[in-house]
Amino acid sequence: MLSTIQNTDVKQKDADRAVVVAVTTRAVFESGDGDSVYGMGVAFPLLQALQRVNQRLLEENPAESLLFDVVLITTDSQQQQQSSCIISSTRHYGLEVGRFCFSSQEDFIESLLKNDVQLFLSTDRNEALQASQKGVLSAVLDQQVAPSEQLRVMLCGDAVVRPATGPAPVSQQAAQSFSARLGEMRRRFGLLDSPLSIVLVTASGGRESCGVALRTLRSRGLSVDEAYCLAGAPRSPILSVLRPHFLLSDGVID
Repeated sequence: MLSTIQNTDVKQKDADRAVVVAVTTRAVFESGDGDSVYGMGVAFPLLQALQRVNQRLLEENPAESLLFDVVLITTDSQQQQQSSCIISSTRHYGLEVGRFCFSSQEDFIESLLKNDVQLFLSTDRNEALQASQKGVLSAVLDQQVAPSEQLRVMLCGDAVVRPATGPAPVSQQAAQSFSARLGEMRRRFGLLDSPLSIVLVTASGGRESCGVALRTLRSRGLSVDEAYCLAGAPRSPILSVLRPHFLLSDGVID
């Protein structure tokens, strides 16, 4: 059974313009028995970074409607029984969450679709894979702590330059659409002191592959802040240095 609670503590976003990002509650909060306020989970800095982007966008233009709209998805039965703790924890930390969605593990895809989610983030690889197979752009959250003052998005250049073998899957179309919206947001800020940083990493191939990926992204309206060509080198060292909040490929889970 699906249940959605609108957060009356925050101003609701423009449904036609907002970029809806859903994050699992267990990634944001660490629950404990008897706790009235949950502890901070691995995705807590992500929500702060999303909120920081919104704040800066509104500082630039108070009428801005291209904003992140955050939805918390709860599938854990124990957490659902403590829904008041989830809502009070959000209020306690001042997190800008638009909606709280509660569903069973079997129905969480339906909750993503009903809320027009454009990006789903989870620490559970199986959940992310299920959502991706249903056409919802998804990514697995890294366990390392990312910064809260800047949203850092890493794009997989190998997926961008991958030759198409037929009609693009729905998840690939979702990735391209999200990239375009992300690029539109990034253009709202200057080169320096941006609350949003976009990095391209091409793991295989040489500089030519990286160049193709850059040109492809620019054709979609997305310019990156940094680009790295690893030429077959492992990706983990650059991830540990840059500490992105998540890694996006062209509709494929990484």
